[in-house]
Amino acid sequence: MATDTLKSTTGASGASAVRRLLLDNGALTALIALVIAMSALSGDFLTTDNLLNIGVQAAVTAILAFGVTFVIVSAGIDLSVGSVAALSATVLAWMATSQGVPVWIAVILAVATGIACGLVNGVLISYGKLPPFIATLAMLSVGRGLSLVISQGSPIAFPDSVSHLGDTLGGWLPVPVLVMVVMGLITALILGRTYIGRSMYAIGGNEEAARLSGLRVKRQKLAIYALSGLFAAAAGIVLASRLSSAQPQAAQGYELDAIAAVVIGGASLAGGTGKASGTLIGALILAVLRNGLNLLSVSAFWQQVVIGVVIALAVLLDTVRRKAGTTPVAAGAGAPGGRGKQAATYIIAAVVAAAVVGAMSFLHNGSSSATKKVGLSLSTLNNPFFVQIKSGAQQEAKKLGVDLTVTDAQNDASQQANQLQNFTSSGLGSIIVNPVDSDAAGPAVRSANKAGIPVVGVDRGVNKADTAALVASDNIAGGKLGGKGKIVILQGLAGTSASRERGAGFAEGLKAYPGIEVVARQPADFDRTKGLDVMTNLLQAHPDIQGVFAENDEMALGAIKALGSKAGTSVSVIGFDGEPDGLKAVKDGTMYASVAQQPTELGRIAVENALNAAEGKKVEKTVMVPVKVVTKENVAGFGG
Repeated sequence: MATDTLKSTTGASGASAVRRLLLDNGALTALIALVIAMSALSGDFLTTDNLLNIGVQAAVTAILAFGVTFVIVSAGIDLSVGSVAALSATVLAWMATSQGVPVWIAVILAVATGIACGLVNGVLISYGKLPPFIATLAMLSVGRGLSLVISQGSPIAFPDSVSHLGDTLGGWLPVPVLVMVVMGLITALILGRTYIGRSMYAIGGNEEAARLSGLRVKRQKLAIYALSGLFAAAAGIVLASRLSSAQPQAAQGYELDAIAAVVIGGASLAGGTGKASGTLIGALILAVLRNGLNLLSVSAFWQQVVIGVVIALAVLLDTVRRKAGTTPVAAGAGAPGGRGKQAATYIIAAVVAAAVVGAMSFLHNGSSSATKKVGLSLSTLNNPFFVQIKSGAQQEAKKLGVDLTVTDAQNDASQQANQLQNFTSSGLGSIIVNPVDSDAAGPAVRSANKAGIPVVGVDRGVNKADTAALVASDNIAGGKLGGKGKIVILQGLAGTSASRERGAGFAEGLKAYPGIEVVARQPADFDRTKGLDVMTNLLQAHPDIQGVFAENDEMALGAIKALGSKAGTSVSVIGFDGEPDGLKAVKDGTMYASVAQQPTELGRIAVENALNAAEGKKVEKTVMVPVKVVTKENVAGFGG
């Protein structure tokens, strides 16, 4: 069983002692090195606002990871925590809004949902004899599916009384950081001072030996996975509070971040080792990495590569530590004063880091005006349409001498909120945002409003926040198309203004064409692969359809693949965006038409307006870029 200290070799030389100190505190050493490096590379890193941002951005991952720590210490794994977090938050929002349940009861039901999911995992693993990987993988799918069923795929506004969890105390101390600290202390208390905590180490060290010694392993595992579900519910509530809405697709992939934080913090996937302080350090390392790489304008794709390398190095460090003989001792059997020595280690590390970081700050004094520094947060760069927006923005920025930083939110509203917070703490002249979700972007944009930084929306609007301008296509006019026959509609990403407006325009157009019968509406999230899968499924139920309206070209192209020879002959497919592949399909005759936007122009005009707003010049509140219905007859003359 593990404690916070490792045995020292008697008579070890000074070099060996230092080596063992580094091995024992590898995560802490890495965190200090990262903070120093980021402080040296970016003058925006070492500010009070940015350091608080890091705490906020680490909070959800850390709370999830604290719960996962219990599982990993007992030699298990929990892949469901991200989905359970989303489900718990969705239950809270749905019960408090749609069902009229008092908020305090809704909170209890949300927490109970998390615990119930954990108990189901525990039952499947302990009594159903399923491997933890399989049982929690199943719960990952069930939890996400139930979240989508309850919310009908759309974000649900979070109760204001609970949303205060995403606010600050005294105007500066973020509540998520306080929640993270409290949950960390609870984790440390459970692991170090309770019977179930000692049981976790015993089960992880040798489950069979624990059983033979009289420990009720099955019951303990029920409690362990229930705790993981409880912490996941808490993380989901904190995340939804930050976004002021419960997102059914929230926290996707967060289970991997949580596991990574635990492993980076020194826990072994083989079980038997792990501690709350290490998990917190692991979560902070991930947050510092993402924050610093954002400030340095490193691509989100490369960020994933860097984080993967860090995880691999953490596991290698664990292997080296084992081979070096730094074997954990039994709980409570460490040398006298061991905990005091560890506390002293943390204090000395903090003092050293503060001194070095303070010295680094002198490297970045006298920074130039930020007026011509602009940040652009795009919802995704996995879609050619948004790649063209980026291209247009970069071209205009180069022309105007603007320092443009572009980030990719990867369709994650929480990640985009982090990016917008980083932009705000960097003191940019202005910010351009293409929201993943119009409601979820609101709190981060309001923070920019308070900091006096003008924000320009591009392609999609931001709800409940002030934007200096919105540069967008006329989506409603673009959605008004005619025709007749049985059709299906492929909808975009739930919650985005682009999907709502295009859908509204098409619904308005249907009123003038009673000959059109909509036989099915299904979301495909603006994604080509999902468009292919959804269309394939719809064809089984509706083989006689005569038309498809997709809210973007990517989904339309997926539908064309599913339709095969029917596309362009017996079935007319209409897309939206006018992206290169879509225009090619129009030219080839497989797509009847594309409601073509001008994404390059959207990016160009957004940068122009952002610079004008930063310089205090007057800008139009709404700038509508015309759309054009491109067919085979006029596609040759359309320049995009």
